[in-house]
Amino acid sequence: QVQLVESGGGLVQAGGSLRLSCGASGFTFRLYGMGWFRQAPGKEREFVASIRWRVGITEYVDSVKGRFTISRDNAKNTVYLQMDSLKPEDTAVYYCARKMDDFSDYRDLNYYDYWGQGTQVTVSS
Repeated sequence: QVQLVESGGGLVQAGGSLRLSCGASGFTFRLYGMGWFRQAPGKEREFVASIRWRVGITEYVDSVKGRFTISRDNAKNTVYLQMDSLKPEDTAVYYCARKMDDFSDYRDLNYYDYWGQGTQVTVSS
């Protein structure tokens, strides 16, 4: 069965860093694109970053460009989100998800078919 398990969230002061991890199992990880999304209380789930499976092309929402870096280690079946220069507005539950194909919009959550349970990231002022 497909499983995605996020870890690495926590409480950090503004300007600090966190590294999120998402361990995957139950499928051939190296053949799937992966994404990170986040959801703050009362807000819609938002695309954060994605990484494709073929050549590792990445996409980011404008608000995190230059601060966040998505990467993957196929040998470990793990996708990472390195978050630097964190801001209070980054506070949210962060989810990893599996892209269902390799041609649809990587920013659209409707094209991801499996999701982790999420990990809380809280950035204080």
